[in-house]
Amino acid sequence: MGKLEGRVAVVTGAGQGIGLAVAKAYVAEGAKVAMVDKRPEIVDIAAELGEGFRGYVCDVSQRADVESLAHDVQLDLGPIGVLVNNAGITRPAMLWKMTDEQWDSVINVHLKGTWLCTQTVIPQMREAGWGRIINVTSSAGINGTIGQANYASAKGGILALTRSAARELAGFGIIVNAIAPAAATPMTEKIRTDERFVETYLERMMIKRWAEPEEIAPTFVFLASEDTSYMTGQVLSVDGGSVVVR
Repeated sequence: MGKLEGRVAVVTGAGQGIGLAVAKAYVAEGAKVAMVDKRPEIVDIAAELGEGFRGYVCDVSQRADVESLAHDVQLDLGPIGVLVNNAGITRPAMLWKMTDEQWDSVINVHLKGTWLCTQTVIPQMREAGWGRIINVTSSAGINGTIGQANYASAKGGILALTRSAARELAGFGIIVNAIAPAAATPMTEKIRTDERFVETYLERMMIKRWAEPEEIAPTFVFLASEDTSYMTGQVLSVDGGSVVVR
């Protein structure tokens, strides 16, 4: 029996990168996975993956979309037991050049989206007396970064939201943790082709390479499982040691 046998998991940003790897890992462990993405292609991606996967189109920054998602997943797959808040975008710019659109779009997807999805699944988890919420943050939210103040601010906000939610929800059997990964994904492709950034970034990593999404996924399995019954409000850094090396 898999570690997630019988669970229903919602994974946002599941069309590619870490989200896709996590969805596959969850199904391999026995879960039914709602693959969520803003792009309509997610429905076909899930269908091609086969049994255990189902695609849903949703803009996580829009309350109506998120509420419809939670309702539809419960009807289609059953009560939501695991939520992975992974959806994300980047809009890089130096602080003095950043536009309102660049700031708002990143904050809305990362921070507001994490809050909306979390808030919306709580009733189902409270009724069940069990839940796992896994938020995706970043070393940028811990240490800051250059050229992405919007992203770092959103990820720092997710850290605070994780700890606050953990305090509020522990009494209902809902465990809330976060993971700070560093992986080679389509979202990080632009910065991974910037030689100056890569040189600086790898310099502060103990393991001198980017992870593959499949290397990150097992930590998400752990955080979604019964193994975390006495662990909440924590942040696991799976980033090659970059948080430690300063």
